[in-house]
Amino acid sequence: MKKIDHSQLKETLYYEQLPNGLEIYLLPKPGFQKTYATFTTKYGSIDNTFQREGEQKHQVPDGIAHFLEHKMFEQESGEDVFQQFARQGAAANAFTSFTRTAYLFSCTENTNENLVTLLDFVQAPYFTDQNVEKEKGIIGQEIKMYDDNPDWRSYFGLIEAFYQNHPVKIDIAGTVESISKITKETLYDCYHTFYHPSNMLLFIVGGIEAEKTLQLIRDNQSTKKFDPPAKINRFYPDESNAVAEPKKIMKLSVQTPKCLMGYKEKSSEVSRIGTERLKQELTTQICLDVMFSTSSDFYQSLYDDGIIDDTFGFDYSLEPGYGFTMFGGDTHQPEELIKRIQEEIPRRVSTGVTQEEFDRIQKKRIGASLRSLNSLEWIANQFTSYRFQETDLFDIIPTLEKLTLEDVNQRLKTHFQADQFAVSLVMPK
Repeated sequence: MKKIDHSQLKETLYYEQLPNGLEIYLLPKPGFQKTYATFTTKYGSIDNTFQREGEQKHQVPDGIAHFLEHKMFEQESGEDVFQQFARQGAAANAFTSFTRTAYLFSCTENTNENLVTLLDFVQAPYFTDQNVEKEKGIIGQEIKMYDDNPDWRSYFGLIEAFYQNHPVKIDIAGTVESISKITKETLYDCYHTFYHPSNMLLFIVGGIEAEKTLQLIRDNQSTKKFDPPAKINRFYPDESNAVAEPKKIMKLSVQTPKCLMGYKEKSSEVSRIGTERLKQELTTQICLDVMFSTSSDFYQSLYDDGIIDDTFGFDYSLEPGYGFTMFGGDTHQPEELIKRIQEEIPRRVSTGVTQEEFDRIQKKRIGASLRSLNSLEWIANQFTSYRFQETDLFDIIPTLEKLTLEDVNQRLKTHFQADQFAVSLVMPK
């Protein structure tokens, strides 16, 4: 077991990689009653074309990673995994994103029992023709529900406006048609490829003792047999730097139009890992904060003029192969909002961020990161996301402290370019 001290943050992380390839990170929090654990595979909705070394290439239906997540909770014994966690005093959940699938629980008691339950159910798939067919109806209803959700449609509309070919533009759950093609055989193919321990990470934070917890995991894993690890090749179509369409408009049953817009990353900007990736993320967030936070003059002018309300927000996503900024919200004047932003951002690129603005937002971001380290949920969910990109969550604050005004203004010029801009509008029928 390797001990990793983050003395500045007064945090000590413990790491071990087991013989089967599973990476384990433990973060004891003395004085905390609660424990939060995530068992995550580096497998998301974009991984639809892949090849395990020495085997044939697979192309599987859209939505299969999400479908697989649902099916993992079905046990051969017929027992409901959620009920088992509940009996042991834990709240359990799972989610699928574009790039990962996570299974998790939180508890204040019976941590060891819950940890064994988590490991055992994720490592014991049970798919039959009957339970797969039954799930298609359940997930089909979920897909239709999201099709009528204006916030979700607005969000995905912008991604569709950005991307021409990359599978990030496909809904995580797939379509009713695509999931109809899923079989138990394709589920097992995906499971045995991506749920191998060597492609997974177990992270536990809270009221734990590192050595005792690690020994429990070692004992659990030593009783199970896995195939030797195999390299996974993932295939994605070529993606142009150009946006797919500058404006995408949908009509739904809404009272107030929803307007999201943003900038697509160029292909040269989405392959960074480690410290360079973290620096890119943090400088972009500072740019967005300077321009669009509630304390900015621009936000206040839009608010005072009745163009935006408190639904206005902003975000930045960066993963291997894709990335984008996104900002907007509800507005009765979508065209005016677009016009004002298209005027403001080139002005900002020209004048740059001031030293005073940079100092203020840098301190604000450091403070927010420090506060977030008190949230076990935030630590657990963010840690794995960063780790899968060869980045360390605990490097955020040191990296923020090293950023300069020049770094931020350079990022402002490279990312916020007119030909990378797109808009997604949801308008009333």
